[in-house]
Amino acid sequence: MSRVATPTDLLRTALTDDPARPFLTFYDDGSDERIELSVRTFDNWVAKTANHLQDELALSAGSTLALALPTHWQAAVWLQACWALGVVVHPVPEDAPLPAADATVVAEPASGDVALTLRPALLAGREVLGSADVFVPYAPVGPDEAALVLDGRTWSREELGELGAQQAQQAGIGRGARTLSTLPLHDVAGIGAALLVPLAVGGSVVLCRDADPARLDARRVTERVDAP
Repeated sequence: MSRVATPTDLLRTALTDDPARPFLTFYDDGSDERIELSVRTFDNWVAKTANHLQDELALSAGSTLALALPTHWQAAVWLQACWALGVVVHPVPEDAPLPAADATVVAEPASGDVALTLRPALLAGREVLGSADVFVPYAPVGPDEAALVLDGRTWSREELGELGAQQAQQAGIGRGARTLSTLPLHDVAGIGAALLVPLAVGGSVVLCRDADPARLDARRVTERVDAP
């Protein structure tokens, strides 16, 4: 019996199949920002972030990271980077108490920049840019390694791959679909919509922060969203 693909496997497959296609398109209706990341660009960010975690912060499989970011494309990058390295992510809302962890990623209140708090605290955005854009963990990371802690449950990397496929099937999302999500990335539904489902179906997502309901119908047309 073949094993279920992990999020890392699925991103690697997407990179092989069509690296130039859109993967994640981000809108912030509060700032009128739009950013589009191809599969290759998303993978580069994931690799740089994973290398930063491994080389600069000495995190490895089994290390823990609290993720307290708003709905943002960088939140998806941090999740995927942690799973590539085997780091266990504890996502929480921005204003929630932070769980004990080896490292914590937060958004700076004033600027919205991402900062990584460790001892000592580090600004992560610029430092990540200096890391290599190809990532190889120093030790193999198994599919059954813990990857995500939410609502008192621990999900393995393999279970996250299964979850994305299940969520896609339940929502009637087919192969190659382009979806839209306004959900935060600190619960199972939001993480699935922004990351696990697009990976599972070989598709793409339009991720919206501070979404203006009056803009969403037109955005679905403009962005060629073709799934629920």
